[in-house]
Amino acid sequence: MLVAFEGGSIIRAFLLLLSCSFLWVLDYELQLRVMIFITFCGLKIKQMESVGRAVLPKFYLENLNLHAYEALASTGSKVIFTSVPRVMVEGFLKEYLEVDDVKGTELLTSGHYFTGLLSKSGLLMKHRALKEHFGDRKPDIGLGTSSHHDNLFISLCKEAYVVNRDDSKSNSSSSSVLPRHRYPKPLIFHDGRLAFLPTPLATLSMFLWIPIGIVIAIFRISVGIFLPYKLALFLATCTGLNLSVKGLDTSTKSDHENRGVLYVCTHRTLLDPVFLSTSLAKPLTAVTYSLSKMSEVIAPIRTVRLTRDRKKDGETMNKLLSEGDLVVCPEGTTCREPYLLRFSSLFAELADEIVPVAVNTKVSMFYGTTASGLKCLDPIFFLMNPRPVYYVEILGKLPKELTCAGGKSSCEVANYIQRKLGDALGFECTTLTRKDKYLMLAGNEGIVSDSKRKN
Repeated sequence: MLVAFEGGSIIRAFLLLLSCSFLWVLDYELQLRVMIFITFCGLKIKQMESVGRAVLPKFYLENLNLHAYEALASTGSKVIFTSVPRVMVEGFLKEYLEVDDVKGTELLTSGHYFTGLLSKSGLLMKHRALKEHFGDRKPDIGLGTSSHHDNLFISLCKEAYVVNRDDSKSNSSSSSVLPRHRYPKPLIFHDGRLAFLPTPLATLSMFLWIPIGIVIAIFRISVGIFLPYKLALFLATCTGLNLSVKGLDTSTKSDHENRGVLYVCTHRTLLDPVFLSTSLAKPLTAVTYSLSKMSEVIAPIRTVRLTRDRKKDGETMNKLLSEGDLVVCPEGTTCREPYLLRFSSLFAELADEIVPVAVNTKVSMFYGTTASGLKCLDPIFFLMNPRPVYYVEILGKLPKELTCAGGKSSCEVANYIQRKLGDALGFECTTLTRKDKYLMLAGNEGIVSDSKRKN
């Protein structure tokens, strides 16, 4: 379902969901063939590569059995045999689990597209593939489930370890699932819209919710644009939105009458400045990169684009600070996981009145950010969640001795604020940048020309 939705479209995912109504009457092989055809027929190879790199690893890691991982990690050379298409798992297995070789079902392609059909070898049968790969030799350890097909497979190994699927499902929140701190490598970046594992029942719930979610998102946006702060927040709260504010100090003002206060925020979604403005109950100006025209139109606060030219951006932000309070997100891009990216130090050179703001979000159905999708839909997807949560903690104004006016360099100021915000949220600070994120998730540097922005 993840590949159908994230790599294909919502229509493809709906067709795959409909197929569940008759799949149960088919045998195992026919079930896989039908699901593979619906998922991959006409799908671009490039899209599958993107989903395999940026979407699937998160869900694989979050559902990786701890005992299976420990057994796999204890071995030397690792070969994986699977009946699912090889393209769905090979990238994750080699990058995260250091697997040497992956044997899976191969798919036919035509040009740059999958046909949805299997290659001449057909559906991979694990026990046959194992015999072909190892010949008369027996692998030292075999790892599989309690299914009939896996029993045949692991019986050909010297030692056999069985993972009971039912136990894994019933203990999904306990020690049977690999905890985050034991991930073979940190999960910092991932893409895709779905924030939940799309089982058939969960996917059905999503499709039933979407029409309601669209109406609620439009309502939430409308009250944010047209109504006063307190009334807009009250009505949005009635629809399930939860804004949690801590450390609010409405008396915070600049010591320089002709200069505004600079609010430095962590960056979770494009709505960060909007919710900060609502929390303070006063208008703010936000500076941002690559904001779509649609997002500019529906934004209830003033937004100004930056150019990534340090000198020009500095002049722009200086001018805006002379006009009033300003919000900046120095990470330069969003991050969904509990990590902070490197802070650009430009803001520290422009203001001495700096207020750090720790921002975090929680969603249950859709992510309000994307690296490869339509950014103009980011706020809508976030507001389509049944009960989205925004956490805003306004920290104290930075003491003068910790600013550039107090003799600190701009990099020292930026790093100090990053650490302070990381401590407030319980996040880990990194030196990763926007460029690192987009190179991993989208295969580019994340710079969008004006001609390519979606309206």
